[in-house]
Amino acid sequence: MKAQLASIQPKVIVTLGKFAAQTLLRDATPITRLRGQWREYCGIKLMPTFHPAYLLRSPAEKRKAWEDLKLVMKEFGRDPASAQKR
Repeated sequence: MKAQLASIQPKVIVTLGKFAAQTLLRDATPITRLRGQWREYCGIKLMPTFHPAYLLRSPAEKRKAWEDLKLVMKEFGRDPASAQKR
């Protein structure tokens, strides 16, 4: 995976769910505490958020995941407010 990341050179990684986040970050902190805060993996900004399957089971958490994705959009200079209007 590190070779793929070196080839692609992403600006941001978004991990979906606790296993992806905990594996890359080597951190056993629960996803509920990891999410919403920028981290770093191999010099790349990383945003942990909830897994889509979890969001299907827990629709009330969708707002938190949207807040995480808005932070990612801001990182790319995109206005999250304009994305809601589409």
